[in-house]
Amino acid sequence: MALNAEIIVVSGLPRSGTSLMMQMLNRGGIEVVTDEIRTADADNPRGYFEFEAVKRTRQDSAWITAARGRAVKLVSPLLYDLPNSESYRVLFMQRDIEEVLDSQETMLQRLGRPAVPREQIRASFGVHLERLYRWLPQQPHMRTLMVSYNRLLSDPDHDIPAIVDFLGGQPDAHSMRAAVDPALYRNRTTATTSPPMS
Repeated sequence: MALNAEIIVVSGLPRSGTSLMMQMLNRGGIEVVTDEIRTADADNPRGYFEFEAVKRTRQDSAWITAARGRAVKLVSPLLYDLPNSESYRVLFMQRDIEEVLDSQETMLQRLGRPAVPREQIRASFGVHLERLYRWLPQQPHMRTLMVSYNRLLSDPDHDIPAIVDFLGGQPDAHSMRAAVDPALYRNRTTATTSPPMS
Protein backbone atom coordinates (compact mmCIF):
# COMPACT_ATOMS: atom_id res chain seq x y z
CA MET A 1 0.00 0.00 0.00
CA ALA A 2 1.25 3.50 -0.84
CA LEU A 3 2.43 5.65 2.05
CA ASN A 4 -0.12 8.37 1.27
CA ALA A 5 -2.88 5.85 2.04
CA GLU A 6 -1.39 4.90 5.40
CA ILE A 7 -0.80 6.76 8.65
CA ILE A 8 2.70 7.06 10.09
CA VAL A 9 2.53 6.62 13.85
CA VAL A 10 5.44 7.62 16.08
CA SER A 11 5.05 5.85 19.41
CA GLY A 12 6.83 4.68 22.54
CA LEU A 13 6.82 5.27 26.25
CA PRO A 14 6.67 8.87 27.45
CA ARG A 15 10.16 10.45 27.27
CA SER A 16 11.43 7.76 24.89
CA GLY A 17 12.42 10.00 21.96
CA THR A 18 9.12 10.34 20.11
CA SER A 19 9.51 14.11 19.78
CA LEU A 20 12.94 13.64 18.22
CA MET A 21 11.51 11.24 15.65
CA MET A 22 8.74 13.70 14.80
CA GLN A 23 11.38 16.41 14.30
CA MET A 24 13.36 14.12 12.03
CA LEU A 25 10.36 13.20 9.90
CA ASN A 26 9.31 16.84 9.67
CA ARG A 27 12.80 17.86 8.55
CA GLY A 28 12.83 14.96 6.13
CA GLY A 29 9.74 16.20 4.31
CA ILE A 30 6.98 14.17 5.97
CA GLU A 31 4.03 16.32 6.97
CA VAL A 32 3.27 16.00 10.70
CA VAL A 33 -0.04 16.24 12.52
CA THR A 34 0.22 18.67 15.42
CA ASP A 35 -1.93 21.38 16.96
CA GLU A 36 1.04 23.08 18.69
CA ILE A 37 -1.01 23.49 21.87
CA ARG A 38 1.87 22.15 23.95
CA THR A 39 4.77 24.43 23.19
CA ALA A 40 8.52 23.96 23.54
CA ASP A 41 10.01 24.16 27.02
CA ALA A 42 13.15 23.18 28.95
CA ASP A 43 12.30 19.49 28.66
CA ASN A 44 11.67 19.58 24.90
CA PRO A 45 13.42 22.69 23.53
CA ARG A 46 12.36 21.89 19.96
CA GLY A 47 8.73 21.19 20.78
CA TYR A 48 6.51 18.21 21.50
CA PHE A 49 4.72 17.77 18.15
CA GLU A 50 1.58 16.61 19.96
CA PHE A 51 -2.02 16.47 18.79
CA GLU A 52 -4.61 16.59 21.56
CA ALA A 53 -7.29 14.71 19.61
CA VAL A 54 -5.29 11.47 19.80
CA LYS A 55 -6.06 11.24 23.52
CA ARG A 56 -9.78 10.89 22.70
CA THR A 57 -9.38 8.39 19.83
CA ARG A 58 -11.37 5.67 21.59
CA GLN A 59 -14.37 8.02 21.84
CA ASP A 60 -13.83 9.96 18.60
CA SER A 61 -11.52 8.82 15.81
CA ALA A 62 -12.75 11.35 13.25
CA TRP A 63 -9.26 12.84 12.94
CA ILE A 64 -7.80 9.61 11.56
CA THR A 65 -8.67 9.88 7.86
CA ALA A 66 -7.10 13.34 7.55
CA ALA A 67 -3.83 11.89 8.88
CA ARG A 68 -3.25 9.58 5.91
CA GLY A 69 0.21 10.13 4.48
CA ARG A 70 1.22 12.15 7.53
CA ALA A 71 2.95 11.40 10.84
CA VAL A 72 1.23 11.60 14.21
CA LYS A 73 2.62 11.00 17.68
CA LEU A 74 0.90 8.68 20.18
CA VAL A 75 2.20 7.41 23.50
CA SER A 76 2.22 3.62 23.41
CA PRO A 77 -0.94 2.89 25.46
CA LEU A 78 -2.99 4.74 22.81
CA LEU A 79 -1.95 2.30 20.07
CA TYR A 80 -4.72 0.00 21.23
CA ASP A 81 -7.30 2.69 20.40
CA LEU A 82 -6.40 3.07 16.71
CA PRO A 83 -9.24 1.73 14.53
CA ASN A 84 -8.35 -1.28 12.39
CA SER A 85 -10.14 0.27 9.44
CA GLU A 86 -6.90 2.14 8.63
CA SER A 87 -3.35 0.97 7.88
CA TYR A 88 -0.42 2.21 9.94
CA ARG A 89 3.36 2.25 9.80
CA VAL A 90 4.52 2.45 13.39
CA LEU A 91 7.94 3.82 14.33
CA PHE A 92 8.30 2.59 17.89
CA MET A 93 10.95 4.35 19.95
CA GLN A 94 12.83 2.29 22.51
CA ARG A 95 15.02 3.85 25.19
CA ASP A 96 16.97 2.57 28.18
CA ILE A 97 14.29 2.34 30.88
CA GLU A 98 16.43 4.06 33.52
CA GLU A 99 16.84 7.03 31.19
CA VAL A 100 13.09 7.14 30.63
CA LEU A 101 12.51 7.21 34.39
CA ASP A 102 15.24 9.82 34.96
CA SER A 103 13.76 12.03 32.25
CA GLN A 104 10.24 11.74 33.65
CA GLU A 105 11.38 12.53 37.17
CA THR A 106 13.34 15.56 35.95
CA MET A 107 10.32 16.86 34.05
CA LEU A 108 7.97 16.36 37.00
CA GLN A 109 10.44 18.10 39.30
CA ARG A 110 10.52 21.11 36.98
CA LEU A 111 6.72 21.18 36.94
CA GLY A 112 6.54 20.90 40.72
CA ARG A 113 4.62 17.64 40.56
CA PRO A 114 5.23 14.56 42.73
CA ALA A 115 6.70 11.49 41.05
CA VAL A 116 5.25 8.00 41.45
CA PRO A 117 7.75 5.64 43.16
CA ARG A 118 10.34 4.56 40.61
CA GLU A 119 10.00 0.83 41.23
CA GLN A 120 6.25 1.05 40.69
CA ILE A 121 6.60 2.86 37.37
CA ARG A 122 9.38 0.52 36.19
CA ALA A 123 7.22 -2.54 36.91
CA SER A 124 4.19 -0.96 35.23
CA PHE A 125 6.15 -0.07 32.11
CA GLY A 126 7.61 -3.57 31.98
CA VAL A 127 4.18 -5.21 32.03
CA HIS A 128 2.87 -2.75 29.45
CA LEU A 129 5.75 -3.31 27.02
CA GLU A 130 5.66 -7.07 27.37
CA ARG A 131 1.98 -7.08 26.41
CA LEU A 132 2.46 -4.56 23.62
CA TYR A 133 5.37 -6.45 22.06
CA ARG A 134 3.16 -9.55 21.87
CA TRP A 135 0.21 -7.59 20.48
CA LEU A 136 1.87 -5.54 17.74
CA PRO A 137 2.98 -8.43 15.46
CA GLN A 138 -0.57 -9.78 15.56
CA GLN A 139 -2.10 -6.63 14.03
CA PRO A 140 -2.46 -7.07 10.25
CA HIS A 141 -3.22 -3.36 9.81
CA MET A 142 0.07 -2.31 11.47
CA ARG A 143 3.68 -2.61 10.34
CA THR A 144 6.23 -1.77 13.01
CA LEU A 145 9.86 -0.69 12.99
CA MET A 146 11.63 -0.60 16.35
CA VAL A 147 14.09 2.29 16.69
CA SER A 148 16.60 2.57 19.52
CA TYR A 149 16.75 6.14 20.79
CA ASN A 150 20.10 5.45 22.42
CA ARG A 151 21.67 4.23 19.18
CA LEU A 152 19.96 6.92 17.12
CA LEU A 153 21.71 9.61 19.16
CA SER A 154 25.09 7.91 19.14
CA ASP A 155 25.05 6.56 15.57
CA PRO A 156 22.18 8.06 13.53
CA ASP A 157 23.57 6.78 10.25
CA HIS A 158 22.89 3.24 11.44
CA ASP A 159 19.11 3.69 11.78
CA ILE A 160 18.17 6.44 9.34
CA PRO A 161 18.49 4.25 6.21
CA ALA A 162 16.16 1.67 7.77
CA ILE A 163 13.64 4.39 8.65
CA VAL A 164 13.75 5.82 5.13
CA ASP A 165 13.29 2.34 3.65
CA PHE A 166 10.40 1.59 6.05
CA LEU A 167 8.67 4.75 4.81
CA GLY A 168 9.03 3.89 1.16
CA GLY A 169 12.07 6.06 0.55
CA GLN A 170 10.12 9.27 1.04
CA PRO A 171 11.90 11.14 3.84
CA ASP A 172 15.22 12.75 2.94
CA ALA A 173 17.96 11.02 4.93
CA HIS A 174 20.34 13.99 4.96
CA SER A 175 17.67 16.34 6.30
CA MET A 176 16.63 13.80 8.93
CA ARG A 177 20.25 13.48 10.03
CA ALA A 178 20.46 17.26 10.51
CA ALA A 179 17.69 17.08 13.13
CA VAL A 180 19.76 14.85 15.42
CA ASP A 181 21.54 16.96 18.04
CA PRO A 182 23.54 14.91 20.59
CA ALA A 183 23.65 18.00 22.83
CA LEU A 184 19.98 17.38 23.59
CA TYR A 185 20.72 13.85 24.80
CA ARG A 186 20.27 14.36 28.51
CA ASN A 187 19.42 12.00 31.39
CA ARG A 188 21.71 9.38 29.91
CA THR A 189 22.87 6.39 31.90
CA THR A 190 26.43 5.11 31.94
CA ALA A 191 25.31 2.01 30.07
CA THR A 192 23.03 2.86 27.18
CA THR A 193 21.82 -0.60 26.30
CA SER A 194 18.46 -0.56 24.57
CA PRO A 195 15.43 -2.59 25.67
CA PRO A 196 14.96 -5.87 23.83
CA MET A 197 13.52 -5.35 20.36
CA SER A 198 10.73 -7.82 19.94
